[in-house]
Amino acid sequence: MSIYSGKAKLAGVVAWPVEHSLSPRLHTYWLDHYAIDGAYIPMPVDPKNLQQAMEALPKLGFCGLNVTVPHKESVMNHLDHVDDLAQRIGAVNTITFDKEGQSHGTNTDAFGFIENILYSQPGWDFTKGSVVVLGAGGAARAICVALQDAGVPEIRLLNRTRERAEILSADIGGAISIFDWKERNNCLSGATMLVNSTTLGMQGQAPLDIDLSDLPLEACVTDIVYAPLKTELLVQATKRENLVVDGIGMLLHQARPGFKAWFGRAPDVTAKLRSHVLEGRE
Repeated sequence: MSIYSGKAKLAGVVAWPVEHSLSPRLHTYWLDHYAIDGAYIPMPVDPKNLQQAMEALPKLGFCGLNVTVPHKESVMNHLDHVDDLAQRIGAVNTITFDKEGQSHGTNTDAFGFIENILYSQPGWDFTKGSVVVLGAGGAARAICVALQDAGVPEIRLLNRTRERAEILSADIGGAISIFDWKERNNCLSGATMLVNSTTLGMQGQAPLDIDLSDLPLEACVTDIVYAPLKTELLVQATKRENLVVDGIGMLLHQARPGFKAWFGRAPDVTAKLRSHVLEGRE
């Protein structure tokens, strides 16, 4: 067990509830691996206490935080500074506190998504064609912004409720084509990538009903779900010999910028880290 000095750097994650979060397991692994005098603490924060937490934590010596459900949008109202990327996505997941106690919010989910693809498929060219994105929630917003910034010429966006997809498109702009959910099989034709950002296929959720027949065999298929790690979508894609990228890497890579900002070390994502974090799933 780590022994902390009076100079230990403090960070953590705020959520409600928080016990499901894998972030403490992830960051503590890096702290131990790099022998850093620091701690990363899970903190359950009721939404009605969020403002008080944002005011108190820098006074208690915290250098930063991760923020997750249900606070990623509402926390923006309690920060001193929110960068342009987080503004575009409409959510903050990473906060740093400067020496004056000022809070700075950003969103590293877009970074995590792109880095996960490149880690699994080095040299992947995002500019070569259209990408199909299933879902229009918070994760989809970060993914669509990431894809736009990576040079994807067209995003084909589908959600079970079309209105949410239209709102997402209006909010972030760019070359986004909206399709009805019933068109999910047909709109795969000519796509270079398929991204599932919904909870469909997750343990305890309904399956994702999709036929990959029209998806080109050279396309990449990725799912942000990591419980199970090999979703039925990825199983189907593997059988067709499409390139596949599972969801745990997005979690690992999105954590890198925050860890570097808080603890002063750029951490590596390794197979050992991946296995360690996966062991922490319920």
